[in-house]
Amino acid sequence: MMIKTFASAVHGIDATTITIETDVSQGIRFFLVGLPDSAVKESQQRVESALRLNGFKWPRQKIIINMAPADLRKEGSAYDLPLAVAVLAASEQISPEKLEKYILMGELSLDGTLQPIKGALPIAIKAREEGFEGFILPKQNAREAAVVDKLKVYGVENIKEVVCFFNDETELEPTLVNTREEFYKKLNSTDVDFSDVKGQENVKRALEIAAAGGHNLIMIGPPGAGKTMLAKRIPTILPPFTLHEALETTKIHSVVGKIDKDTSLMTERPFRAPHHTISDVALVGGGTYPQPGEISLAHNGVLFLDELPEFKRTVLEVMRQPLEDRKITISRAKFSVEYPASMMLVASMNPCPCGYYNHPTKECVCAPGMVPKYLNKISGPLLDRIDIHLEVVPVPFKKLSELSETENSHAIRERVIKAREIQSKRYQKTEGVFCNAQMSSRQIRDFVQLDPASNNLLKNAMEKLGLSARAYDRILRVARTIADLEGSEPVESHHISEAIQYRSLDRESWGT
Repeated sequence: MMIKTFASAVHGIDATTITIETDVSQGIRFFLVGLPDSAVKESQQRVESALRLNGFKWPRQKIIINMAPADLRKEGSAYDLPLAVAVLAASEQISPEKLEKYILMGELSLDGTLQPIKGALPIAIKAREEGFEGFILPKQNAREAAVVDKLKVYGVENIKEVVCFFNDETELEPTLVNTREEFYKKLNSTDVDFSDVKGQENVKRALEIAAAGGHNLIMIGPPGAGKTMLAKRIPTILPPFTLHEALETTKIHSVVGKIDKDTSLMTERPFRAPHHTISDVALVGGGTYPQPGEISLAHNGVLFLDELPEFKRTVLEVMRQPLEDRKITISRAKFSVEYPASMMLVASMNPCPCGYYNHPTKECVCAPGMVPKYLNKISGPLLDRIDIHLEVVPVPFKKLSELSETENSHAIRERVIKAREIQSKRYQKTEGVFCNAQMSSRQIRDFVQLDPASNNLLKNAMEKLGLSARAYDRILRVARTIADLEGSEPVESHHISEAIQYRSLDRESWGT
């Protein structure tokens, strides 16, 4: 008897429906074809044990299973459940009538319990697109998949529940999630806040500008100045997720299995802070069977690179294209996958190897020439993609011991949201541009009109401070954001002067 069940394979951050065709006939051999990997091939032993321990029989006949399309590689152990149901249906232990209405996914333990899978959300989205009535999967992934409306999602704990459901012996309870209600309920909940930060008012101002315009930022300062503490609070002042952004970000985290069992939809912008020993593949994604890297996991959020010069040069160089294109394409001989990577890069570094160059009280002990050599670990093309360079100095004791309240994240976020709304209207007819940091040179000429005084100020600054040519566009982008924060349509001279001070590393005198 020939039976079809349906499963799904995740490719990039999208899913492809897999048809599992099973034929049980006279003979004694077992054949599993359709380009399965080792984990799929090993499913026979897991399925056989799970069936036997739950009172079902593994047919002592010839079993041929084809996983179509046969030229697409099938990976992982999540095909155990559809394979087991297919064998039971083909051997007439399950009624086949409802099989075509459901996508089945789940890894089986030897006792028949189901283990969680990766990629439940993109699979559910594909199931709804292709008109399936429901999705049966492990209970741990049910809330994640239930985000998708117009699809019945059944979370199960044991294969016996699935068999009884298809034989109409019991009913399964669908998992229901009010996506919008849960999303908006948790949207503004954060564990950290800018009110925790004492002093550093100039740094907070720069971070507000970076958040308002989506600008990449680097902080240079001695150990203990608060660079990491400040960076961790940047997501709290970024505009809240839209429902579309939350769904897109959750899909990426779902593919790598980083969604908690109690979570249905991500509501906080991601903050990723990989260690400086990370490999280039782990940062941008890839591997023999490609997976998203840290830059994709930080999509719609913040990628924080602490101690930037300590990262390997090759690791930093592979970031150049994703920072420009806001996506990463990973190509292999037989296929290529594309992952989104639209994140805000925030980096920090010490000013020199000992950490105390330009320190107000401690003396730098580095040998002559060590400071520029240390800075040169970061290539010019990478530095060119960072709009704001910010020097951070230690907070004096007087500021640390103050008991007065400082401005909280909510107040700063309100100003950021207003600035982003101005940019949204400005770029509504421009595809792929959502904030000032993404402006091209032509758009800068269109949207940043300087009066003679502002133009003269910028000219003098570039000549006297020795600013490089690459600083010109960056200054204008940042100045446009400063003007937006003030609600000003023209970019005025005081906007330009503030933007100039955020180009420390472009000055020829810095570090010499």
